[in-house]
Amino acid sequence: MPEPTKKDDGQPEENVAPDSGDAPSENSVVMTPKEAKVATKDTEAIVTVTEAEAAVPMPAAETPQPQPVVIVVTELEPVEGEVTDPQPLVTEPVENGHNEPEPTQAKKHVEVTEVIEEEPGTPKVPAPSMKKSADTKATPIKDKDDDVTASTPSPPPPTEDGSIPKKLSIDLPNDSDPESTRGRKDSVWSLGDGQPPEEIDKQIETPPLSTLLIEKPQSGSINVGGDINFVAKVEAKDLLRKPTIKWFKGKWMDLASKTGKHLQLKESFDRFTKIHTFEMHIIKAKENYAGNYRCEVNYKDKFDSCSFDLEIKEVSDGSQNIDIRSAFKRSSEGQDDAGELDFSGLLKHRQGREHKQEEVPEVDVWEILKNARPDEYEKIAFTYGITDLRGLLKRLKKTKKEEKKSEAFAKRLEPAYQVDKGGKIRLVVDLADPTVELKWYKNGQEIRSTPNNRKYIFEHKGTQRIMVINNCQINDDAAYSVTAGEEKCTTELFVKELPVNIVKKLEPVKTTVNERIELECEVSEEGAKVKWMKNGVEVPTGVRSRYRVKSEGTKHWLIIDDATKDDTGTYSLMATGGTTEAHVQVDLKPLKILMDLQSVTVLLGQPLKLNCEIYPGNVPGRWYKNGQLIQPSERLSIIHRTKNHSLDIECSTIHDAGDYTFVPEGYTQTLSAKVHIIDPPRVHLEALNVPDDTVTVVAGNKLRLEIPISGEPAPRVVWMKGERVILDSGNRVRAETFADHTCLTIDIVEREDTGNYKIVLQNEAGEDTASVKIKVVDIPDPPEAPMVTDVGGDWCTMTWELPRYDGGSPILGYFIERKKKQSSRWMRLNFDLCKETTFEPKKMIEGVPYEVRIFAVNAIGISKPSEPSKPFIPLAVTSEPTMLVVDDVTDTTVTMKWRPPDAIGAAGLDGYQVEYCIEGTDEWILANKELIEKTRYTITGLPVEAKILVRIKAINAAGASPPRTTQHSILVKEVIEPPKIRIPRHLKQTYIRKVGEVVNLVVPFVGKPRPKVNWLKEGQPIDQTISIRNSDCDSIMFIRKAERKHSGKYELSVQVENHIDTAMLDIQIVDLPGPPQAVKIEEVWGNNVALDWNPPKDNGNAPIIGYTIQKADKKTMEWYTCIEHYHRTCITISDLVVGNEYFFRIYSENMVGLSESATATKDSALIVKEGLQLKIPEYNDRDFTEPPIFTQPLINTFAIAGYNATLNCSVRANPRPKVIWMKNKITIIDDPRYRMFSNQGVCTLEIRKPSPFDGGVYTCKAVNELGEAQVDCKLEVKGGFTFFELMKRGVPLHLIDKYMNESKTSEKSESEKKGSI
Repeated sequence: MPEPTKKDDGQPEENVAPDSGDAPSENSVVMTPKEAKVATKDTEAIVTVTEAEAAVPMPAAETPQPQPVVIVVTELEPVEGEVTDPQPLVTEPVENGHNEPEPTQAKKHVEVTEVIEEEPGTPKVPAPSMKKSADTKATPIKDKDDDVTASTPSPPPPTEDGSIPKKLSIDLPNDSDPESTRGRKDSVWSLGDGQPPEEIDKQIETPPLSTLLIEKPQSGSINVGGDINFVAKVEAKDLLRKPTIKWFKGKWMDLASKTGKHLQLKESFDRFTKIHTFEMHIIKAKENYAGNYRCEVNYKDKFDSCSFDLEIKEVSDGSQNIDIRSAFKRSSEGQDDAGELDFSGLLKHRQGREHKQEEVPEVDVWEILKNARPDEYEKIAFTYGITDLRGLLKRLKKTKKEEKKSEAFAKRLEPAYQVDKGGKIRLVVDLADPTVELKWYKNGQEIRSTPNNRKYIFEHKGTQRIMVINNCQINDDAAYSVTAGEEKCTTELFVKELPVNIVKKLEPVKTTVNERIELECEVSEEGAKVKWMKNGVEVPTGVRSRYRVKSEGTKHWLIIDDATKDDTGTYSLMATGGTTEAHVQVDLKPLKILMDLQSVTVLLGQPLKLNCEIYPGNVPGRWYKNGQLIQPSERLSIIHRTKNHSLDIECSTIHDAGDYTFVPEGYTQTLSAKVHIIDPPRVHLEALNVPDDTVTVVAGNKLRLEIPISGEPAPRVVWMKGERVILDSGNRVRAETFADHTCLTIDIVEREDTGNYKIVLQNEAGEDTASVKIKVVDIPDPPEAPMVTDVGGDWCTMTWELPRYDGGSPILGYFIERKKKQSSRWMRLNFDLCKETTFEPKKMIEGVPYEVRIFAVNAIGISKPSEPSKPFIPLAVTSEPTMLVVDDVTDTTVTMKWRPPDAIGAAGLDGYQVEYCIEGTDEWILANKELIEKTRYTITGLPVEAKILVRIKAINAAGASPPRTTQHSILVKEVIEPPKIRIPRHLKQTYIRKVGEVVNLVVPFVGKPRPKVNWLKEGQPIDQTISIRNSDCDSIMFIRKAERKHSGKYELSVQVENHIDTAMLDIQIVDLPGPPQAVKIEEVWGNNVALDWNPPKDNGNAPIIGYTIQKADKKTMEWYTCIEHYHRTCITISDLVVGNEYFFRIYSENMVGLSESATATKDSALIVKEGLQLKIPEYNDRDFTEPPIFTQPLINTFAIAGYNATLNCSVRANPRPKVIWMKNKITIIDDPRYRMFSNQGVCTLEIRKPSPFDGGVYTCKAVNELGEAQVDCKLEVKGGFTFFELMKRGVPLHLIDKYMNESKTSEKSESEKKGSI
């Protein structure tokens, strides 16, 4: 069999041809013995197989056997991963560059992994593996942050096949961060609130049969601090790759991101049973870990899930309180394992611990020691940081004595005190009789107070007597007592010592099995308490333990008398001031080979036996073939008897040949031998499964004919066609031979490849021959190029002839394709075969060249395309031109104007053709000999006062469009249009510009023929500095740089024959004003100054709008503005500083700005302090309320059609009135043609581009609480169409005459009314 390719996840890949990445795009035919039934027709088989199906075979001698592969992955640090063999190592996170493992209690760990062998045909499933951890005695289970011992489970033993389960251990960042940076007491992740107990006890319904999971996790229950393992298994027989698994707590919490020292996820794959095993291991469980969990498995479109519950039970006899001595636990690096009163650690983490809200509960250590057994004293002292165990036991005996009730002391000393080195302690007693003499003693010696000694300070506060010990040192660690008369009170003072440091570190050891191992370390202090660790787990030192601990002075030893290979690992010694570690390597004894393996040659089907002898005899081993592990089976047996190891095969097969290796367990030496199987050659032609050994193939495809062969050694294969031998180096036709089959490959099959092919096999065991017949069929020849017989606007008709050769099969039909000439993409027009030789393509784009071609189809396939037809273009004429009107008429010419056609078409538009017909005749005369592209044309040479009709045609490549004809006849006669000046709106009022600015005025007018234009300024010709430019429709006045002399009233007159129209334009050129005149100080009183002045002589050709008054102190002469935009010529300046002397100056201001200079007062005003008495006059409040009154009524207005008109009036009222506008007594509301403004009582109504229909009576109505008022005016909209505009629109003459007469009558009546007024 071909050897499967290994993936990273242990799954075999599918076999892939080596040239699959660059295989040609043509089809291929592959004949293999594993193919399914081939479709046959009559007596010939036609095989069609997709490309890239060829598999790459491998020699039988290299066929691997499946074996379980399990990888162990262990992370030593939060950011790095390391693969260790053979056991995983779990360590605590590293903080501040030092690895400080926590104290650990000895625990018994049991882990069982069992593989159950099933009957053949049933899946082999490993038994679930459950890990349990049981303590010899229940102890409080706390986190690393609480500095309580924790246990680490022992690594799992290797399986029978030597594989080790893959274990993934990842420390969360939260587990290694100090508590101060997390803001909570626990340093591990939380699994949630859990599930209520009542929900756990509910009966769980049996879930439906799983589609992926063959073994689901089961609910479990453990005590707080215990370990539990959940196992899920997936069968991988039908899976091509590893499935995806996710573990959840509750509905949404993904546990993949929570792995660490309390949660580990691992996975393994057994190649022998084809089963994936996924495990979730919970270590040192807490109460909040309880709840509902879920396991989800995904593989492509398959999905399976399972829910299970975890119950956490509390330990009733556990104690969670900590004595105040635990707060003195030392840490040389200020890490999180330090106590709260470890000031060296607190100073390093002050900021991180300031936010901590909870306080560690106090625990009475003395009560714990009194109630504990003597063998537990050492453990309790180490747990709570007490280093002087011998002194502790002595003082414990004293504290156990019952004290008599004191008559001299109302409050005695505490049994013990503890203080940090360098700190201060207060010893306080309360006396029943304050007059009693009091003495203090230290270790029996009286403490006396001296003036220069500040070590001991004695204080009296009422009945309290206090002794303060400053700067406590190690020599202050003693027994203190106080006597009051005949009574005595004692206490103990503990001074926290310096940490114990490592003086001499451990050294690595390398030895062999059964040797003695001795690890030596020296610390800085005699009798120091240390802890020995192995791979992060505390070394057991009990009576039955293999490890012995010895100490002498400052030296400490760890002794292993009879070393085994399991003793290999990293050993460390942990003291309060640091940690040292060293690696111990225990190797096996040298291996001796008594009898090596011998290579053998066996005939196929005969028994095979391999054996060897090695020393030591109790060493197990494994057998491998071609690097693959060999497992025992019914046909194969493996025997180990003392020194002898043997491998027996009852009946040998071809696959048994190869390189066999025996590997003793634990040694690098191997024993090897070769097994050679011989067999006569044979061609297995029956595997083709084709009638008469005939293979039918379509020409042009790729043929790959695979025929199984057998024989050992591999036979020599020769392919022949007739007398010609087919070589393996051929280009198109070649023969290839592999271990179990031979292959004939024809890359592109041709008709000449039809014939008989012979196969000859030879080897040292014999010879065999066989023959195969190959028949090649082909597709038909392409038809001739089609002919396009007819073309329409979006269709055409095409025909073609039958192909010359039908490929040996009747023509079934045709496929037709078309494309644009400039394109290379062909589009299929029919998806059902066309049985006829004619076709009509449709839905083509006009004006685009097209080509068509034909494909012939028979039972074999589709022919090559025919030659494309000659290009053809679908074309259509445009629609008729639009909006034909008269643009101009003279005595001999008529100018017409029109718009392009609405539908031009893809053929485009070449131009227009203009024709006219004199009224009374039917002859249309062509006006333009050549096509014109513009949409305006003047017909010349017409008789005077003749009436004509005009029509326009659009011309393109398809022909002329339908004509567009005028509705009425046109009179050829010049029309006089009176001149009319249309003054722009902004020129109807005074046109204001500043000196130096550009003046550019455009005044449009109408009139025909071209009017004469004349400009006058106040009856005189205009200045030469003013440029005038006139055209047919407007006149432009341009002044490059305006001066004040250009101000004035300009008259514009436009004349056509006897008709004249005039207009007045008022231009005002403004400049900055001059300074005010005669500025003087009228009066000075108090802190006020009265100023008076006259307006400026030059106002800048614009009214003065205000003044700016400034003041300056005579001392500094810095000017400050008192007031701006002041309108009057006198003012009183107030709030001046008494004692200062002021000057004043004034600027004048107009619409251009402030004057360039200011006029200052000649005299100064001195503010003198004097007594003034102000009498405030009495004023009576005036009532300003009044009903609405229109101060300026509306005025009857004439508006011009198409130009905006405004109506203005002013109203006074208090309170502010509501303004309503009405037209013909109808209120104007939300009409977009009207805009209404109201500013400072001025009401404005703007009518946008009025028409004659906007004329009427407009009313402005003001309403408030006191009344209402209204004013009316009449608006008439003048305008309409002139005779010339009516002629352009093609209006009949009699209608034009009627309209003009009505207009003249209305104008006369209006003039009479004005005259009578």
